[in-house]
Amino acid sequence: MDTVATGRIAFWEGGSLWVFDVPTGAQAPDRIAMHSHHAYQLTFSLGGDFGLHLEDRVISGPFAIVAPDAPHAFEAQGLISLLFIEPESRAGRVLAQLMQGEPASQLSAEQVRDAPTLFKAAFEHPNDPIKELVAAGSEVAARIAAHVRTTEPDRRVRQIIKWATENLDGAVAMSDAAQAVGLSPSRASHLFVEETGLPFRTYVLWLRLVRAVDAHTQGANLTEAAQQAGFSDSAHLSRTFKRMFGLPAAALEMS
Repeated sequence: MDTVATGRIAFWEGGSLWVFDVPTGAQAPDRIAMHSHHAYQLTFSLGGDFGLHLEDRVISGPFAIVAPDAPHAFEAQGLISLLFIEPESRAGRVLAQLMQGEPASQLSAEQVRDAPTLFKAAFEHPNDPIKELVAAGSEVAARIAAHVRTTEPDRRVRQIIKWATENLDGAVAMSDAAQAVGLSPSRASHLFVEETGLPFRTYVLWLRLVRAVDAHTQGANLTEAAQQAGFSDSAHLSRTFKRMFGLPAAALEMS
């Protein structure tokens, strides 16, 4: 598998920051296939260029946002960053209010403020770039969360998410999660979809993918990352990654 881009990925609770240097000119990769994922994607040019291809239009840089589960294709050259914010987080709930149901939109320089400068400096930090990326991404997410007042998901849904996250090492079933929060499986399933927009099984797959990518960025190979996240094998991980991000996990190289 040819490498599409090299870069770094940093995770924290509720989000992650991906910074990649994508080849330019004749070496530029093909457009990443149509895909969707369960997180807001805020894309920033750090000197590079990108285009987001929706089903009905194309949004170009330098700054743009895509809503969770909105199908889109992606192409880029040069240095770019992707800030993923989970919709269940406080920042995600604020973004839901600001997006008002739109699948994607451009962001203004006023909305973005100094985020690109923070991300680029963190990426190029000489000592601990991952720590700096966590700090920069968390700071921008906190700013978003403070933008307007919002509510958190239902307490029982938050408990289900916490239970699922803590039990990814084994089988994760809604029947067990429902019992943990004192609900019937049918009521828990309905409430979960109502609050998150996703069936529980699909959300668990997203949690496993996040854990696997995090493990891979910390040095695990794809087989080890798949095992740590509860995937059946690396092929299952790669298929899931491609469905949610448009390309195989092996196409990204961590630096």
